[in-house]
Amino acid sequence: MYDEEQQDDQEERLRARTFPLSSTQLALDVEIIVAGHICLDITPALSEGVGALTPGRLVGVGKAGLAAGGQIAHTGLALHKLGVNTGLMGKVGDDLFGQAIFRLLSSYDPKLVESMVVATGEESAYSLVLGPPEGESVVLHSAGCNTTFGAEDVRYEILSKIALFHFGYPSMMARMYEDNGAELAQVFQRVKASGVTTSLDMCVPDPSAPAGQVNWREILTRTLPYVDVFLPGIEDLLFMLDRPLFDKLSSKSGKGSMLDKIKPDVISQLSDTLLELGAKIVGIKCGHRGLYLRTANAEALEGLGRAQPTSLINWSERELWAPCFETQLVSPRGAGDATIAGFLLGLLRGMQPVSTLAAACAVGACSVEAPDASSGIRSWPETLERIAAGWPRLLPKGKSRSPLDMQSFKWRWHETQEVWIGPGDSHYA
Repeated sequence: MYDEEQQDDQEERLRARTFPLSSTQLALDVEIIVAGHICLDITPALSEGVGALTPGRLVGVGKAGLAAGGQIAHTGLALHKLGVNTGLMGKVGDDLFGQAIFRLLSSYDPKLVESMVVATGEESAYSLVLGPPEGESVVLHSAGCNTTFGAEDVRYEILSKIALFHFGYPSMMARMYEDNGAELAQVFQRVKASGVTTSLDMCVPDPSAPAGQVNWREILTRTLPYVDVFLPGIEDLLFMLDRPLFDKLSSKSGKGSMLDKIKPDVISQLSDTLLELGAKIVGIKCGHRGLYLRTANAEALEGLGRAQPTSLINWSERELWAPCFETQLVSPRGAGDATIAGFLLGLLRGMQPVSTLAAACAVGACSVEAPDASSGIRSWPETLERIAAGWPRLLPKGKSRSPLDMQSFKWRWHETQEVWIGPGDSHYA
């Protein structure tokens, strides 16, 4: 099985190098709509030595960077730079921040903003990103009119002509999580009825905010039957599906990351739950540990919509884990959203699972090489050439080991394809 899939992957690389921007079979002006949370990121340059902000003290800063932020901008612009015909569907106010967001997005391509909503009299969302060179960033965020984004703001009339609809960060959009996610479920039910492939991303809610108090398991139970591709981070999932374990690991990790404390069998169990709730393809972002993939059976995959994979046999009942590519970290901001862009590119271009995971990890790695979420993203031909040239993977203890010794959890390393094969994989032997 793996020899056949390896040959398929080699053929994909050849086709991609020859026709790098080949479109889907629909040959549409817009292939994918990226909807959900959007804001303006304001990042003042802080010098080394800047400590805690003290009341009454004047702190000198440098030039402020302005960028379109939020999941729409990060994933949508990455897809655009990769060569995918992309439209954005978010909500901004008719204020100066909203004008700035439109100007920043339009500088890439005016067509990107044609599906955006401008809310008269409402305030646009913004984030003030305080990131001294020697430490992690502190983000002050105002949700703005993301809180009023509702089912009526989705332009359903254009969805019958696209291949894929991706929605991100409902936990930062009040109407999407209120009433146990009734609005979010309504959006996905209506979108799915149009025949489009649906995709959803999450982020960890603020535990002290209203989003941190709702029943996220119930929200996912109502929504995932209409979600084809679910692409959350592992912290998101633990918070939403196993809060006691999330709190326990958070306490043990202190100010550090909990990622290295999460065992592979925990991630497998979470993916089992997500498939039972209705998701067809589950991709779980695990930070520096890479990207985990779990898929449903072929019968379930047949209902994926217009971005359905070209080979359901190769996508059916898979459990794979792809390590990250080695890179020089400048900023991790937006890396998960860029990883999603690479994954969705793989689906839209008919790649096999291993190649799709490679594309996702590669785009995410390019993202962290720049101080913002978008400027490090390269075109797909450039990214593909970097992979083909032997871009090394991040495997600290060699190709036969991992930080958590995955062999003890019955995972097997595939040397040629550079992925871990899990015990739940249909090709596991």
